[in-house]
Amino acid sequence: MTPLPLLRIEIDGRPADTEALLHPATTAYGHFTALQVRGGATQGLALHLERLRKATYELWEKELDGERVRALIRQALGDEYRDASVRVHVHCPETTPTVMVTVRGPQQMSTAAQALQSVAYRRPAAHIKHLGGFGQGYYGQRAQAAGFDDALLVEDDGTVLEGAVTNVGFLDDTGVVWPAGPSLDGITMQLIEPRLDAAGLPSRRARVTLDGLGAFRAAFVTNSQGLAPVSRIDDTAFAVDEKLMERLGEIHAAVPWDTL
Repeated sequence: MTPLPLLRIEIDGRPADTEALLHPATTAYGHFTALQVRGGATQGLALHLERLRKATYELWEKELDGERVRALIRQALGDEYRDASVRVHVHCPETTPTVMVTVRGPQQMSTAAQALQSVAYRRPAAHIKHLGGFGQGYYGQRAQAAGFDDALLVEDDGTVLEGAVTNVGFLDDTGVVWPAGPSLDGITMQLIEPRLDAAGLPSRRARVTLDGLGAFRAAFVTNSQGLAPVSRIDDTAFAVDEKLMERLGEIHAAVPWDTL
């Protein structure tokens, strides 16, 4: 999905000017989180703030105050943007982390079934939602040029990891299977996964391989913009399980919204 035009960009609570943008524009060393805001609230706020805190400490051994981040998001939204797509970028040009908040119009993943092309690529430091995702963009563009919707990242031996900008899940006779391997635990996946058992969909993490995809009845992807079924991975076709997608959608919709 093509990002909508920027509506606002602030760095540490101030409108971004040329000087403030110099470091973010010239370095790819940093991390971010992406969230959808509706009515001034978002799902999984604590998970977003914890993601930012942990990555900031891992990259620079600096602490990041979650309540400050929350206040900066709230300020960037102001009274104008109750519904929006927000990204929070963290850099550390000197000794103190800086927080850049960008605001765009609200976005939602298309519910149309996706076709994914596998590529042998593992994101570096895959557990971090870091900047500089050239590989993801490169393989995503190549997949689209080949007639697919996006790329599916796999190990050299065909072990499935994650989508280029999504997590991927599968359904077999026992329930939902999330691929085990180096990948990002997306916020939407983190919100859905612990609620699956109570919804009658047992969930587990296990090794998934390209040559074993035939064992699954259905597949789907998740990210901050929502969920969508998968119709094909390379030459392996999946039936769209409408009942599964409806149930996953209900689980996601029932997650509480946290006021910013």
